[in-house]
Amino acid sequence: MSAQHSITFSTSPWIVVISIAIVAVAAGFGYTAWKRSGFLRSIGRLELLRITIVALAAVVLNQPEWIEEYRPSERPSIAVLIDRSPSMETQDVAPPTGAGVAVTRNEAAAPLASQQAWHALSENMNVVITPIAAGDDSNGTNLYEPLAEAPDKVANLVGVVLVSDGDWTSGPPPVQAATRLRLKNIPVFTVPVGSPTRLPDIELLSVDAPTFGIVNKAVRVPFTIESSLPRDYTATVTLQSSDGEAIEREVRIAAMGRTSDAVHWKPKTIGKFTLTLTVPRNSEELLPENNQRSAPIEIREERLRVLVVDSLPRWEYRYLRNALSRDPGVDVSCLLFHPGLNKVGGGNKDYIKEFPNGLDELSKFDVVFLGDVGLDDGQLTAEQCHWLKGLVEFQASGLVLMPGLQGRQNSLLTTELKDIYPVVLDEAQPGGWGSRLPGHFELTELGRRSLLTKLADVQDENSEVWESLPGFQWYAPVVRAKAGAEVLCVHKDAANEFGRLPLLVTQTYGAGKVLFMGTDGAWRWRKGVEDKYHYRFWGQVVRWMAYQRHMAPGETMRFYYSPEQPQLHQTVMFNANVMERTGEPLAKGDVIARIVAPSGKADTVRMTALGEEWGAYSGRFTADEPGTHQVTLSCKQTAATIETTMFVHGAATEPVGKPARPEVLEEIAKVTRGQVVAKQNVSEIVRWIAQLPPPAPLVHRLQLWSHPLVIAVFVTLLGAFWIARKVAGLI
Repeated sequence: MSAQHSITFSTSPWIVVISIAIVAVAAGFGYTAWKRSGFLRSIGRLELLRITIVALAAVVLNQPEWIEEYRPSERPSIAVLIDRSPSMETQDVAPPTGAGVAVTRNEAAAPLASQQAWHALSENMNVVITPIAAGDDSNGTNLYEPLAEAPDKVANLVGVVLVSDGDWTSGPPPVQAATRLRLKNIPVFTVPVGSPTRLPDIELLSVDAPTFGIVNKAVRVPFTIESSLPRDYTATVTLQSSDGEAIEREVRIAAMGRTSDAVHWKPKTIGKFTLTLTVPRNSEELLPENNQRSAPIEIREERLRVLVVDSLPRWEYRYLRNALSRDPGVDVSCLLFHPGLNKVGGGNKDYIKEFPNGLDELSKFDVVFLGDVGLDDGQLTAEQCHWLKGLVEFQASGLVLMPGLQGRQNSLLTTELKDIYPVVLDEAQPGGWGSRLPGHFELTELGRRSLLTKLADVQDENSEVWESLPGFQWYAPVVRAKAGAEVLCVHKDAANEFGRLPLLVTQTYGAGKVLFMGTDGAWRWRKGVEDKYHYRFWGQVVRWMAYQRHMAPGETMRFYYSPEQPQLHQTVMFNANVMERTGEPLAKGDVIARIVAPSGKADTVRMTALGEEWGAYSGRFTADEPGTHQVTLSCKQTAATIETTMFVHGAATEPVGKPARPEVLEEIAKVTRGQVVAKQNVSEIVRWIAQLPPPAPLVHRLQLWSHPLVIAVFVTLLGAFWIARKVAGLI
């Protein structure tokens, strides 16, 4: 660089005139004083010093500045930024001739990535071509960073050419970098590539297979399809397991929207499988690569432990007990507090003699059914209600509330179980309501989509089944559902000021689930069809409520996480229950979860104890990689470990097929006072760049009038003047 130095003044003519006048007056007074002294040398030097100080003050009054100007000796440079992100693989650019097959955005931008395209500028400028977002990463495309760093990476930069589709998915908005370039007088010439309208496409957005399933039990695999086609059409999707079994389902795919449905797969063997869902290619779509997704699932044998507690052996209790005892995957224990007996009622081996004695015995049950029982007649105690609440809240068990005609459950509202109820009951009518004419269930919108209420595999058929079910002649005194509860079924006719009465209500409480059944007439569903609907309903209830406890079970440990199908960068809540070797909950322990990502990167989560009573621990983890993660849970005190897997769904951060965003590039060009240029007009870009002024010199200004050194000179001169007057005997 070549440097030039100069001094300038920030002043006005009036200040100059005043400054000259002050110096002239000071000189006149000085000459008069020297003449009066008889032209003594000492007085002459003293007056000369005075005039010097006044003259220096007059100069400072005009605000002098020392200017150093550095002009670059090298040639100016142009930065050409070429977008290489995954979205640039979208095939939506018409060929230059206007006929033939559309090309990808990368292919359309390729001519601008060669030095030959900028040959006309290379004689007078340096052209630096840089790809951005090359190879892409999990964080997406960042347009801000290359724009903001261009002046630092390219010497003597006078302009930037940005060739992109404008799609950015990470970092600050690129317009912020454009503002910084505007302050440096560096314009950006943008070249939009790609169509601003979406291509005709069918995309399989998600396949949400559960973590595990049960052998010989149907597994529901929900999926979501997004269509950008202009019309509805019917397609046959295929779900194929890794053992070769294939299931087909006909789906009506809505135009310009999303369609959600599910496929039911019944595994016949245990083991680990991969389920692959495929949507056939439509003749109008251009991107068939996103029509398939896979998800892992583990198929196991099950053994669920269920506790049923009731008072009178009413019909609902009898048929429920039969349904559970005949289910090969359920071990049922029954406890009957018969009011007319002096001891607990019982029968075969399914009966137990007393309520589980202590947390270690109660924590073995996955689901507890509470029938028409309460605190009266020596049935349940307040302490046992405390245990039941903790079993749901901290150990992820399920609680099914099934009140009856005796109204005994109302006494439970005086215990800690009041907080766990998903409904508000009318305490003035504990015995509920009966009618001569049978009442009927009606599914809500949530009920139509719920697994619990799925008595037929097809949604329309399922609604017809619920409408045709035999009615009930008694229902609980429900006032309304609590906030946060999900109402699956309501009374078809009965209503109050809050709407129709909720009869089947679910709620998540802590780590577990609660279900309220507001009638005791489900046993009537066997009429004419035997166990077809009755057994299916209660089997679904038990497995839904016990699902989390069996995600990763062990002998003395239990591990589960939420959400079950985590997405990339989503926070996952880890939960664990740890027991001593004797079966009692471990109050304080060192519980650690070690997570190994598909790349081999390992993370450790130290679990935090939730209280000292239930052996419950929790922690948080955020996955930075998609795919199968190996999770190992260990406890130092018991030396127990559990190994399981967690599958993280990783959607493309910047998927192929989305519309281009030319408005982003237009804003960048507008802010920097550049231009938006069509990709065919390379000569126009060259013309605009050739007209750019040379880079402004680097100017360094030193304000002498406010510099500390100038102040020090003034102080020194004034001190010398005072001393000289002292020596001359003038003071």
